[in-house]
Amino acid sequence: MELQQLFLEAIQNGTMEGFFKLISYFQTQSEPAYCGLASLSMVLNALSIDPGRKWKGPWRWFDESMLDCCEPLEKVKAKGISFGKVVCLAQCAGAKVEAFRSNLSTIDDFRKHVMACTASDDCHLISSYHRGLFKQTGSGHFSPIGGYHAEKDMALILDVARFKYPPHWVPLPLLWEAMNTIDEATGLHRGFVLVSKLHRAPALLYTLSCKHESWVSISKHLMDDLPVLLSSENVKDIKDVLSTLLSNLPPNFAEFIKWVAEVRRQEENGQKLSEEEKGRLAIKEEVLKQVQDTPLYKHVTSLLFSEDSVCQLKAEADSSLTNVAASICCQGAGLFAGRSGLSDSFCCRQTCVRCYRATGDNPATVVSGTVVNGNGEQGVDVLVPTSQAKTSCCPSGQSGCSPMHPGSNDVLTALLLALPPQTWSHIKDMKVLQEIENLVSTENLPPLLQEEILHLRGQFLLLKRCKDNKVEEDLAAPPF
Repeated sequence: MELQQLFLEAIQNGTMEGFFKLISYFQTQSEPAYCGLASLSMVLNALSIDPGRKWKGPWRWFDESMLDCCEPLEKVKAKGISFGKVVCLAQCAGAKVEAFRSNLSTIDDFRKHVMACTASDDCHLISSYHRGLFKQTGSGHFSPIGGYHAEKDMALILDVARFKYPPHWVPLPLLWEAMNTIDEATGLHRGFVLVSKLHRAPALLYTLSCKHESWVSISKHLMDDLPVLLSSENVKDIKDVLSTLLSNLPPNFAEFIKWVAEVRRQEENGQKLSEEEKGRLAIKEEVLKQVQDTPLYKHVTSLLFSEDSVCQLKAEADSSLTNVAASICCQGAGLFAGRSGLSDSFCCRQTCVRCYRATGDNPATVVSGTVVNGNGEQGVDVLVPTSQAKTSCCPSGQSGCSPMHPGSNDVLTALLLALPPQTWSHIKDMKVLQEIENLVSTENLPPLLQEEILHLRGQFLLLKRCKDNKVEEDLAAPPF
């Protein structure tokens, strides 16, 4: 009865506003070490942040298996996740994040943020603490704070390890003491994270990914090695700049930047798109068109289709729409099956991927595939953005390039636009330097594409912090 009384009094005092959104998305972590992922997916869903894809059926919903842009899921499953990586994941997922380590904050600041978040439903607080101080089994843990009782100075922890502990009230000073402990894995203090919704959506069509194990070497090459390569005396024009970059791209670089496809289960009436789906595709297609309208795109496309050496690179790097869709179908099947991203266990039949034009005022391309594994098969659709843009730089043998699906030339253009501006500063020829800086400048880009590129640059910054092992110390660094 005492706990129920605390709950009722907190409601009356207005410090349970965030509870009702959180409880709607309350989930149990699916793995013993997934507390950080479960807490974050719960908060992202409570904030109605769009994951950019469907989970099951028509629902766009965050699941733990989607949160792998900063740390491989298998590694999280084996060792858990650090405070800094949770912050990184929240930013990658498109949230606004403020993070505070206990040694760089105070209990009064913490209490202030708890009161603010629990009195609102547009901000939620995730606490990182040590269970030992609560006389609970286990050690480091993450969970959202669902409410606050001001008179008793107690916080309600919505423990995502529901197989162990139900939601429970703890004295806020004791919670602070549990947060003010050292994580032995990093040697740094625990703390708390404020998560809220950005005023604008994150990237719509392109994203950087560290799902492939080679992302560290690829990001190192792009951010550290490429500027050195561009300092060569042989870089005398834009063609030399692009040739230097394209000819030295590391293996598997196509795994690093990808276009974001929308995956759904095949439905009985699968050739129809909802108005919501059509709207999202229209925005993606506008981004694609804007990329293909940039002067840089024309340079990249011309080079890709004019040199044998680069054509060889393109043949290795550029997956056909069919192959890309097959891969994405398998990834989607893995997500739908709750396999935490283990898409390798799924196989898309060679003849199962086909394109058709959906009916409607704005036709869209949908690729359908039948994905099979040892337990059976399922149908998966991939909604593919296309562009009606034409270019004179088409491969020989093709008359026009309309419609165009996202391919290596526009993905590489987006990658070049997103590289940190200092990448080009080592070019010695001032005229070439000025020309490339004009080509990659975001100042004259349309607002939609400008936001897309700035988001990618923010991802570059996050990945560089991960690569340099600074994500734990440099929590205050802005995402852009």
